[in-house]
Amino acid sequence: MAKRGRSKPVRRRDKKGGPGSGRRKPCQHCRDKIEQVDYKDVTTLRKFISEKGKIRSRRITGACRRHQAQIARAVKRARELALLPYVNEGGRDDNPRRERSDRER
Repeated sequence: MAKRGRSKPVRRRDKKGGPGSGRRKPCQHCRDKIEQVDYKDVTTLRKFISEKGKIRSRRITGACRRHQAQIARAVKRARELALLPYVNEGGRDDNPRRERSDRER
């Protein structure tokens, strides 16, 4: 009887070094040996906020888990004290629901 099986199992994805591979960059705060993130340092906190005013994720900022939690807390405190905006002031007013309701009429 002849063998029908393959000698090597088929890989679904080849693990080649793409744009997402490689070592993660170290946390900016760990590299600078900063223990606590300061909520009054608005220029630093602006780097961790998107154009819409959302707090960026760890994957994008490169912060470690400990410092990302401190960043989120500092951004929320700065917003509460009106040092940072909750939303972008010059944001676009593209509401898809509003556009659809105008077309239906």
